[in-house]
Amino acid sequence: MPLSSPSTSHVPAAPAVAKPPKPFLLTARQGEAARRLLSYVGSLPLEGADAQLLAVVVAIRAARSGIGNLTGQDLRSLRLVDAEGAVAAVGALGWQAQGDLIEGDPDVPVAIAVPEFAVDSDRPLPFAKLTRSRVSGWTSRVLTAKPARKTSVAARLAALFLAAHAPADDHGSLPAGLPGHCHAALPELLAKGFLSELDGNRYLLGDAVRHLSGMHALPLVTPRTKAPTMTWDEWKAQASPALRRHAEAVEKCTLCSMSPVRVAEAFMRTPVPAQFDEAVRAAFDAWKDSNPDEGPRVARFAADFRASHGHGPSVKQLCTGMGWGKQPRGLRLLVIRLLIADQWLTNTEPVPWALRPGGAAPAARSASATRSASATHPE
Repeated sequence: MPLSSPSTSHVPAAPAVAKPPKPFLLTARQGEAARRLLSYVGSLPLEGADAQLLAVVVAIRAARSGIGNLTGQDLRSLRLVDAEGAVAAVGALGWQAQGDLIEGDPDVPVAIAVPEFAVDSDRPLPFAKLTRSRVSGWTSRVLTAKPARKTSVAARLAALFLAAHAPADDHGSLPAGLPGHCHAALPELLAKGFLSELDGNRYLLGDAVRHLSGMHALPLVTPRTKAPTMTWDEWKAQASPALRRHAEAVEKCTLCSMSPVRVAEAFMRTPVPAQFDEAVRAAFDAWKDSNPDEGPRVARFAADFRASHGHGPSVKQLCTGMGWGKQPRGLRLLVIRLLIADQWLTNTEPVPWALRPGGAAPAARSASATRSASATHPE
């Protein structure tokens, strides 16, 4: 007997449902608290990643009461190279453990007193109860995230710094306070996928850990006209109706599900002209040899994206959707610029998420219009 009967063999498989992105763990204010925690630990006279990572965990647990409780199992879970040396190093700061973390019962909490946190005023980390709890939980989630948990101590410490300082859904710059041994460990995070891009001083969190971003407050910008600074709501209020509708379409797109901070930063930033050096141009020549005649397919992708999202793709979304793999930002920009020059794409520069089929692709534009009309007026 055949495995499927004629009445069922023609039924297509159900389409895969994309998983919604994970919600961000921290608010902008809590993200600032995480950055303050790391800045404080970075200012301590500690050498080596072992002692600094232990200090991060103790400091956030002791931030409100001056006492941080830690079990031997907690210590082991940090997978320090020299746990005994790290305990001794934080002890030399005056952070005294009221028990034996190394040889004692691994399940019994040991109180670690941090004197400078015990005073009522001028505490280094003046966090509210909820903020302390959220930042403590965030610290644990970063250290145990799949792309980070099997890396070196220096790499996991670097993961905390980079996640805390990363803008939501955008490139960040390596923080000034990043310890030197963390710099050396960054290739580990790139190889494991904690970072999706690392180019000089710029980096981008991987999709799997994007929700660990420390977040930033909605930006205030001062345009070149020297007008007063604006919030995101004020920017939308002064934008043209068409530009405001476009910005809100991106902001409310459930398929992209980007944070308001990411959308606001993209629309409000002052555009910087792209510069293409010889290395980028050589990379483009190699890309073009591997991807000939992509214009029609690019135009169709842009049309389909706009029909389903209600706005065009970003440069990265288009390159990723085309299956071109990881590319440096400069190469992506040059590829899109030349596709626009060949009229397979067009956009409304410098408005973000405005890519759409160009004059060389009327069929793609017509198909997109037909699909949009069908979705709006179903039979």
